[in-house]
Amino acid sequence: MKHHLLVVDDEKEILRSLTLTFAKDYEVSAVSSGTEALALLAQRDIALIIADQRMPEMSGAELLARAIEIKPNAIRMILTGYTDTAALVQAINQGHIYQYINKPWDRQELKLAVQRALEHYELAMENQRLLKALQAANERLNDENLLLKKEAGREPAFMDAVIGQSPAMRRIFDLLGKVIDNAATVLLTGETGTGKTLLARHIHAHGPRKGKLFIEQNCGALPETLLESELFGHKRGAFTGAVQDHKGLFEVADGGTLLLDEISEMSAALQVKLLQILQDGRFRRVGESHYRQVDVRVIAATNRDLSAEIETGRFRSDLYYRLNVFPLHVPPLRERSEDIPLLAEHCLRKYRHKLNRQTTGFTEATLQALLQYDYPGNVRELENLIERALILNSDTLIEPGEWLPRFCPDDSELSRLEQVERAEIARLFELHQGNIRLIAKDLGISRTTLWRRMKEYRIGFRTAPNPPVSI
Repeated sequence: MKHHLLVVDDEKEILRSLTLTFAKDYEVSAVSSGTEALALLAQRDIALIIADQRMPEMSGAELLARAIEIKPNAIRMILTGYTDTAALVQAINQGHIYQYINKPWDRQELKLAVQRALEHYELAMENQRLLKALQAANERLNDENLLLKKEAGREPAFMDAVIGQSPAMRRIFDLLGKVIDNAATVLLTGETGTGKTLLARHIHAHGPRKGKLFIEQNCGALPETLLESELFGHKRGAFTGAVQDHKGLFEVADGGTLLLDEISEMSAALQVKLLQILQDGRFRRVGESHYRQVDVRVIAATNRDLSAEIETGRFRSDLYYRLNVFPLHVPPLRERSEDIPLLAEHCLRKYRHKLNRQTTGFTEATLQALLQYDYPGNVRELENLIERALILNSDTLIEPGEWLPRFCPDDSELSRLEQVERAEIARLFELHQGNIRLIAKDLGISRTTLWRRMKEYRIGFRTAPNPPVSI
């Protein structure tokens, strides 16, 4: 589905030019006054507004300020051929305008600016979708909680999609209750697949910032220069390819929460910039000399031992102390085997609807097999295993079968699976010309997971010092 753009200008030639510029890639509506624009905004689902600043009835800045009340999520851009930049900068600082562009503009630069702006729009929409999904999941899990309590005579602890009744998980739930309502920085540690990201989402979704954005960034997925620009933004001309000013994730997440996953992979130089923003909320975009102020709650996550990283000189001790205000360690699944039956039942409910199965449970032999495994991939591996079992099973109860050997594949099987995965990612990388969003969508995995696989298989990293940047 194409995004819908609204262009507003009192000069017909400019409206015609803008329409021709964007009509191929987007749905475009063109009007000649602020009044017409406001009426259309009330009727249509508009993703981005481009308005001229100098119009006789209503200035562009006034129009975009009023547009917030009608379509608060729409990206707002303004075109100006005049020198009243002070008023526009003030409007930007007040949040009324995302970006202004001087007339005459370069056609390709304008198209690129709109493309980047719509990426922020998609990110905001995705965060709203995730919030709704979390709320729905919480309601559903509360219903499941009551059912299990009735069936088993006890009350396991459910928190969104993080489930457990073991002492270790109950302690985590207790600690979460103490940190959710304040702005303290949280450091989540634990092995891959234990649910650190779900805990971060829960902290945001149930805290005072739940109405604002929750943004995730994997610090190991991007090279240093690109990660710096993505986090802190850059000024036009700061480096080759920086054709427009760019807001970083700290600015986009202002008032909300930013999860920095794999924090141990951040370079020493970026660790210094992160330390400053944690200390006083100030940072500078790449290529700028003045500081900007934001209010962002930072949650960091890592599967490494940061104390050991400090000893080897790979991680700053002062940054560690800033991040470690409220540490929360998520234990691996092998250390809380009491949770395995409950997690397996939850995964069964989750996937039997998706796969249209009538399966109601597991045989005793299957449960015993599930309990005997160590799960190096933790909860994520258990979830994938249950989904596979449902795909191969159409009976009322899941019996031990060919899905169980996937627990412990031998070296040759692992090698074959890696080769298949590598070939598929390489094929999609060529098909979509390095567009990470499209590749991840086709594979049915997150962009973070895809970056990790590409980095492991050296796909897109062979011919250039930096990985592809199409997201």
